[in-house]
Amino acid sequence: MYETTGRPSDEELLFLPLGGAGEIGMNLNLYGHAGKWLMIDLGITFGDDETPGVDVIMPDPSFIEDRRQDLSGLVITHAHEDHLGAVAHLWPRLRCPVYATAFAASILRRKLEEAGLLKEVPLTVVPLSGKFSVGPFEIELVTLTHSIPEPNACMVRTPLGAVMHTGDWKLDPDPLVGPTADGAALSKLGDEGVLAMVCVSTNVFVPGHTKSEADVRRKLIDVVGGLKQRVSIACFASNIARLETAAVVGAACDRHVALAGRSLWRFYDAAKENGYLTDIEPFLDPEEAAHLPRDKVLYVCTGSQGEPRAALTRISEGDHRHVAFEPGDSVVFSSRVIPGNEKSIGRLHNRLAALGVDIITARDIADVHVSGHPARDELTQMYQWIRPQIAVPVHGERRHLVEHVSLAKTCQVPETQLAVNGDLVRLAPGPVKIIEKVVSGRLVVDGNRVLPSENFALRNRRKMLFHGSAVATLVMDQDGYLRDDPLVTVQGVYDPNNDVEIANSVVDAIIDAVDSLPRRSNDDAVQKSARNALRRRLRDLCGKRPETDVHVVRLG
Repeated sequence: MYETTGRPSDEELLFLPLGGAGEIGMNLNLYGHAGKWLMIDLGITFGDDETPGVDVIMPDPSFIEDRRQDLSGLVITHAHEDHLGAVAHLWPRLRCPVYATAFAASILRRKLEEAGLLKEVPLTVVPLSGKFSVGPFEIELVTLTHSIPEPNACMVRTPLGAVMHTGDWKLDPDPLVGPTADGAALSKLGDEGVLAMVCVSTNVFVPGHTKSEADVRRKLIDVVGGLKQRVSIACFASNIARLETAAVVGAACDRHVALAGRSLWRFYDAAKENGYLTDIEPFLDPEEAAHLPRDKVLYVCTGSQGEPRAALTRISEGDHRHVAFEPGDSVVFSSRVIPGNEKSIGRLHNRLAALGVDIITARDIADVHVSGHPARDELTQMYQWIRPQIAVPVHGERRHLVEHVSLAKTCQVPETQLAVNGDLVRLAPGPVKIIEKVVSGRLVVDGNRVLPSENFALRNRRKMLFHGSAVATLVMDQDGYLRDDPLVTVQGVYDPNNDVEIANSVVDAIIDAVDSLPRRSNDDAVQKSARNALRRRLRDLCGKRPETDVHVVRLG
């Protein structure tokens, strides 16, 4: 067994989330059996105010990186960033085969090409509802519906039992792009016997059913049809049905539709590559649309979450080359607020309001956006179809997982297991239990490097963000005397009583500290004494504890 060998045995089936359990996004899941591991999804989340200078955050794969000779492969359930966005960053640490359906493969190829990995990564395109083997695991893809084409659940079969790993899904009776979920086929899978279901929890607190993409289309035609000037729809670039809806809305409202945002064009091209969005009028680019009357254009923009580099953010800041908003224009946010993005979205809304732009959200008008995840009644229906022996909730914060466990119990699931990132769960042989806590964590993309999220440089950056920085340079002779006053540079710290002279106000404290040392003290002692004096003085003046550094230069 794993506890004695450190490898999954032939007689056990293990499940290990390293991302996406206890949080929303950044999914990384592992299944262990017969000495091998299967990875499902490898995604990212995005930086926020707590991670200055960092755009992309990923799960730490150290556990499986140390065992990569036993990693049989990586299966991608669908093309959302929180499920495949980390592949181009982390694949060199794993070097395993990758499997995906055609649309996800198209998106992934573009990312791999940008990273210079396209020719290295062995990427296998699997057909919808395809069956294939990855090491000792037999995989069957189950096509569901979601807010992106080709969302797949994975039936992971082993001699010890089958696991339904749902990925992201909803039960949409009219998804507009792609087929509806096949309830009969899902029920048949349940009839075959399912050991465990590992299932998304995002909307477990939402009663009823999630509404359909068709509802959004009807509502947006009504909303945009009632607006008289320039209109922009802010949505996720990956929502291909929403792009098709924008084209239909434009035609219904006598407007030409333009895409503003590089990721929109990437997803649009990938969709056409796979036979989607072929029956609509081609989209315009923003430069072409700039020549149209205000009431004849409909923009689709990236940046619904207030992302710093996205099109809508740049437009709101007056920094877009071809799009400018004026009083009376409207922005319809056909998107949800991802937890953690509330501040950035609020700042975006305030900038738009300052321009005189009318802001319309799902709070103002229902059905301008619908979720891609299942509400409670849909979760209940899935449990009725699959009838697993064990429920393991994922893809949610801890409060979502706790509530999902309760829901599964009401659905008469015999066993439930609440597990968060790093909890190694034995699914079989039963009863289900956590057998070990393994290393899990986060990595960040910082410039052109991948670093641990608690890297000293990032800690210092956070400290400088909130407390500022101060640097002192001391020029001394070999006898330990200062040859001149210390040179002090202070950033992000001020003295409300003496704003201009704050650097000078700490010089005397440093001189006193150095003069109190024994002569010929070494540089380490001088630096420590001067740094302590610098910190104390700034704390007394401003109540701040800035990141400080002291340099000592000795003259011969």
